[in-house]
Amino acid sequence: MSGRDLVRSMKAVGSAGAAQGLRTVRASWRRRRADASGLPARGPERARVPGLVREALPGPGGGTLRFSRSELRIRVAVNGAVFWGWDGAEPEPSYALAGPCPEGDPRAVLEPDKDGGWRVVAERVTVVVSRHGAVEVRTPGGVVLRRDLPPRWWEQQQGGAARWMQRSEVAADARFFGLGGRASGPRLRDGTYRLWNTDPGRAFGPGHDPLHLTMPVQLVVADAGTHLVFHDTSWDGTVVLREGEEGAGSGHDRPGACEVRMDGGPLRRWVIVGTPARVLLAWASLTGAPAVPPAWALGHHHARRGFDGEQEVRRIVAGYQEHGLPLDAVHLDVDHYDEHQVFTVDQDRFPKLSVLAEELRRDGIRLVSVVDPAVRSAPGGAVYDGGVAEDAFVRDASGRLVEGVGRPGESVFPDFTHVRVRQWWGGLHAERLEQGFAGFWHDRDEPTSFAAFGESTLPRSARHSLEGRGGDHREAHNVYGLCMARAAYEGLRRLDPEQRPFVVSRSGWAGLQRYGGAWSGEVGTGWPGLRASLSLVMGLGLCGVPYSGPDVGGFDGGPSPELYLRRLQLGAYLPLFRTHARGRGGGREPWEFGAEVLEHARGVLVERRRLMPYFVTLAHLARRTGAPYVRPVWWGSPGNRALRDCEDAFLLGDCLLVAPVLEPGADRRTVRLPRGRWYDTATDRAYEGPGQVLVDAPASRIPVLARAGAVLPVRGDDGGLELEVWAPARGRTGGGLVVRDAGGGGEEPQIERYVSRWEGLRVVVEREGEDGVQVPSHPVRVRGLGER
Repeated sequence: MSGRDLVRSMKAVGSAGAAQGLRTVRASWRRRRADASGLPARGPERARVPGLVREALPGPGGGTLRFSRSELRIRVAVNGAVFWGWDGAEPEPSYALAGPCPEGDPRAVLEPDKDGGWRVVAERVTVVVSRHGAVEVRTPGGVVLRRDLPPRWWEQQQGGAARWMQRSEVAADARFFGLGGRASGPRLRDGTYRLWNTDPGRAFGPGHDPLHLTMPVQLVVADAGTHLVFHDTSWDGTVVLREGEEGAGSGHDRPGACEVRMDGGPLRRWVIVGTPARVLLAWASLTGAPAVPPAWALGHHHARRGFDGEQEVRRIVAGYQEHGLPLDAVHLDVDHYDEHQVFTVDQDRFPKLSVLAEELRRDGIRLVSVVDPAVRSAPGGAVYDGGVAEDAFVRDASGRLVEGVGRPGESVFPDFTHVRVRQWWGGLHAERLEQGFAGFWHDRDEPTSFAAFGESTLPRSARHSLEGRGGDHREAHNVYGLCMARAAYEGLRRLDPEQRPFVVSRSGWAGLQRYGGAWSGEVGTGWPGLRASLSLVMGLGLCGVPYSGPDVGGFDGGPSPELYLRRLQLGAYLPLFRTHARGRGGGREPWEFGAEVLEHARGVLVERRRLMPYFVTLAHLARRTGAPYVRPVWWGSPGNRALRDCEDAFLLGDCLLVAPVLEPGADRRTVRLPRGRWYDTATDRAYEGPGQVLVDAPASRIPVLARAGAVLPVRGDDGGLELEVWAPARGRTGGGLVVRDAGGGGEEPQIERYVSRWEGLRVVVEREGEDGVQVPSHPVRVRGLGER
């Protein structure tokens, strides 16, 4: 137990109560003792590098290069992604991949290169390997996007997991993005980023790292092109980034640098080259199409910590209805559980939960339940007894159940890396569905202690199934939340196949999008937390998780009316839009901030409901293309350096540019525009890009601009679908896609394609189909006609 852990333990004694705090201290000591006896001692190590290439063996999509002290396998898949693994590492098994590894591209051939090296030439990428083991990724035109130096391993002489390091170089103008949910960003500047899912134990902001959902996924954007790099290893590690500098040192460029260090696991990676859209499409084909949330989940959610009971829930819902505020879901925190705090309801405060759920559903409001993985270690509890009978809980190296401190107190934890345990856990959701719950949000699934120390509540020596391969928590920790999400998603699909599951997780790993989305965790309430909220959503989207969002209102303290409103305005344009309140007898509902804020909040919530058809369209397009709802402004023009450095605005799909207010006291702000004409949706004023403009941002709204020619599906005044069309520039056409939700099940919706163009003095909107051009079947409203 480190000194930092001891300090946090003492804080826990004061903040969480003496009994809970002391349990946390004892649990930490138990973890240390378990690791001391359960993990092999790290003895003398020897360093190793690949050596010189000795032999080349062609194979599907590439082949194998044998060096004097290692071997490298390269495969270009049919989707254009490139895999390579050292020391015989293969693409499988992998928690990231959605299925079997794609077949190799038969057109990609391993052939000799100069100076004794080898290369694999494919349609979209060329991979060149030097005779010493350096690997270069080049565009088809021969421009180097990334150069990996020969890797290095540190092997224990007594055997065991080897540490390894990989250094890489990128272009001097390159910018780094990704690595999961990071509070600092979305552009990742020089620094060290840890790859270990962590509860920081307090409200976090841009200066805190790591957080709940890390991924070894980088997106690198440069003038020469965009590429994604994924190190498929779930062990603890660090990534050190250093941006390059042009003209550094006697007029020469200093390349950007990346250093990845891992405590174990295979040294293997995937690289995808292309435009941002093409890269994310190939990434989704590897790791799985994003799950489409049910339509109601794209509306407004409200969570509250401190519901006294059913009547308190009704009171809050009535407040929304009385003030004319749209509401689509209510999230119940741990207050609705009994002392076991997992799946078992407090019958005193929530005696008729199914009746409450039915009342809310009649008003179009769904009920969502929080779920922690911690199961109270107490015989007599239904979940605990069932888990013991199923042998579902994590054990230590000697075979004893591992106990940690969760919200219920002394707790045990399911081993979600075992298929049988996932099936058992998924089946437990049957009672939740019978009680009327329509969705689930996972908390403390890193897993973390009640008073988090920045480490897992499970010792690193704890044993896991890892799909029958066997291993310990060092490998299982980062994928624990991913496997828990899988258990819930697959269980809900079995129990109610007619409905799309709603699952959002605080933790996870690469591939989480297959099972749902992510919520931010305890982001700070202040202005820095507002900026961190945008960074988290954008970073996760670039790593393949398009559905995510922060808790509007933040976690700690109380926001000012101005800050609350600015957070609400940002959240309304993010995929998961969830307001959050804390405390009994008063919270952060909009009417708590006065009449002016209430009026502005009503406008925000009404606008979100109006845009629901557009969010539904983006959700279905994300499943088909992997493109996130929230995209950086450089998405369509990554070669624009000014846009690459823009971090305070984003594109919502192809049609809207959203510029949130991130500083106090601002009533105007500058907006960096991509190429083309853009309309201020509040005033219809037109602006020409690329360039920077100054736009009004009064308290009532944030700047939102529509792309000229855009066709947006929106909710009309009668509740039906309407097409909002923004006039294209003269001599140009525009368009848009509309995906109408086919229901809650697995029905495949049809994509409607629309084109907008000038015909004389009017704008014409036509639907393109297999039978030719047709008149739209929805009402059309054209805007921007005053600006030609």
